[in-house]
Amino acid sequence: MTDYGHELLFGSFLTPTARHPDQAVALARLSERAGLDLATFQDHPHQPGFLDTWTLLSYLAAATTRIRLTGNVLNLPLRQPVVLARSVASLDLLSGGRIELGLGTGAFWDAIEESGGHRPTPGQAVEALDRAIRTIREVWAANQHGGVRVNGDYYPVLGAERGPAPAHDVGIWVGAYRPRMLRLIGRAANGWLPSLQYLPKGPAELVDLNAHIDEGAAARGRDPASVRRLLNFSGEFTVAGSGPLTGPPGQWVEELAGLALDHGISGFILMGDDPSAIQRFGQEVAPAVREIVAAGRTDPGTRLNSPAWTAR
Repeated sequence: MTDYGHELLFGSFLTPTARHPDQAVALARLSERAGLDLATFQDHPHQPGFLDTWTLLSYLAAATTRIRLTGNVLNLPLRQPVVLARSVASLDLLSGGRIELGLGTGAFWDAIEESGGHRPTPGQAVEALDRAIRTIREVWAANQHGGVRVNGDYYPVLGAERGPAPAHDVGIWVGAYRPRMLRLIGRAANGWLPSLQYLPKGPAELVDLNAHIDEGAAARGRDPASVRRLLNFSGEFTVAGSGPLTGPPGQWVEELAGLALDHGISGFILMGDDPSAIQRFGQEVAPAVREIVAAGRTDPGTRLNSPAWTAR
């Protein structure tokens, strides 16, 4: 059993399509009405078929009242860290503390290069993310004296002024999979935000991946439990079960509760734009998962054994 003890979060992972801009707004509002904690959006600044995610998040902050918002995940190679830090802090202040920072080191590299970004090697990507996280935190440290100075080949900062500070302790959640990047998450980030579809062995792979994060945290003198573990996943509600997260709500509840208690996952984000699925996830699945996990944390003997997962 691995339980890092964080409160459970449930969210939606939505597509910021430019063809139907009202859909993204409607689904974020539906996510809020369904009781979800987060509405998250893909971020592909090089993709003209998508609305700009940061502009959309700013609009949604005014169109909602309770739900937290984040990119899933924001494209670091096309978003300069100092500007990004100030954008996040500004929107967090304007929204009453409802913004988190999902951050990624990039994908679709041809399109990123065509848009002015640089294609790093894997080692360079780790260094670039390390410098970016350091820069963002330094900008948010508005009460410290002196300008922000971060050396390095990527995102050097030579004395930028600090501030503004966000309204709350914004979580920096990184989407990554390789060991060096996972250890960096343990050293420097607040959370890990992978997608289940990119784990070839399914949830069984979480054991080794979590261990890399724990190793990085311990090496920096951090409590591994301070790093939240979130998970993007897709599923389908059906009358009878036919596979992982394909079945009735009760099956979803057992499997997600198992992921929380076995692997420490404390954030479940449903991928897809189906309004019915979002509503059922928020109103039927999330409350039951919370109840089972609370009972399992109090008395491990009461926990449910999640159904067997097969390798994909």
